[in-house]
Amino acid sequence: MRTTGLRRSLAALAALAVVSGCTAHAVDARGKKPPVRIDGSLAPAPGERGKDDGRPAASPPGGKGGASGSADAGKDGGRPAAEPAEVLWSRGDRGDDIRRAQARLHQVAWLITPPTGTYDARTVAAVKGFQGKRGLPRTGDLDTVTWQRLRRMTHEPAAWELYPYGGQPAAKPDPRCMKGRVLCVSKTSRTLRWMVDGRTVSRMDVRFGSQYTPTREGVFTVYFKSRHHVSTIYHTPMPYAMFFSGGQAVHYSSDFAARGYYGASHGCVNVRDEGKIAALFAQVRTGDKVVVYW
Repeated sequence: MRTTGLRRSLAALAALAVVSGCTAHAVDARGKKPPVRIDGSLAPAPGERGKDDGRPAASPPGGKGGASGSADAGKDGGRPAAEPAEVLWSRGDRGDDIRRAQARLHQVAWLITPPTGTYDARTVAAVKGFQGKRGLPRTGDLDTVTWQRLRRMTHEPAAWELYPYGGQPAAKPDPRCMKGRVLCVSKTSRTLRWMVDGRTVSRMDVRFGSQYTPTREGVFTVYFKSRHHVSTIYHTPMPYAMFFSGGQAVHYSSDFAARGYYGASHGCVNVRDEGKIAALFAQVRTGDKVVVYW
């Protein structure tokens, strides 16, 4: 009887704990509860296996661990030595693949300089540092094992990450830019074309507002020009300002010249090349069309 009463008491306490909701639940970055192992410890969430933990990646069954495998494998246990990983890119290579790899290295702070598309000495040093941190051979070459590890730790670079200081090829002009005098502004390529009757007179890199102060899209006209303008809201210089929508204007930005796309405007179309916008300011007239498009 005593045993039965004890069991009933324990069951009642367990039920009370469930009803009162007093248990704590760990959640991940997405607000979901992570899986729990049988021993009560947290298991890695899906997709997190192999993320940067400072340890070399485990070799798959069969003993082939790529460049991260031990060269001494096979000396004991009869296992074959690991085969070297295939080199994908190395010093001197050029192209868009190199630019993407550099952007990923920048995401994990091993490459501080912006992507250039050239596998140079700085890229070699960044790859060596990344490899050494993870127990991989410090070759400086991007081999298959290093590349897979880097991809798991980073996201696909956005356009602004590939060209953080500009230099993207200009997008095809919007059809609305093909007649008359037009400031043709592409948000896709982040470029401004100064066009007259369908002909591109000049082209320059531009920067836009953030998600909180977006640059408006559509067709506008230049209604006011101010060579030495200063913002009445933010009290910052806006040289060569050409206003087209309320307080939004095309103007020179020293911050854009210094920081590139690691910053943003308050809605204006920033130009970083002072010489180009000075020439543009001299040519644009009040009433000229402005087209901002994706």
